[in-house]
Amino acid sequence: MELEIYNAFVKAGISESDAKAAVESISKEIDKRYSLHSEALATKTDLAEAKVEIIKWTVGTMFASVALFATITKLWH
Repeated sequence: MELEIYNAFVKAGISESDAKAAVESISKEIDKRYSLHSEALATKTDLAEAKVEIIKWTVGTMFASVALFATITKLWH
């Protein structure tokens, strides 16, 4: 992407040194914005771990519900 922006600037008549400086500035701003929000982004590993936790809690809750139902049924009769 940087090369395309650089080429567009040069093609538009901006000097090579100014085009390079502008592209570097844009790149730094993108990096700065990314690092501000990077902590809020989830990686594939984060999602996989969350999925495991959800499955673990769901299965545990299902077993607890069945046990509770069995206990209530047994006490009822």
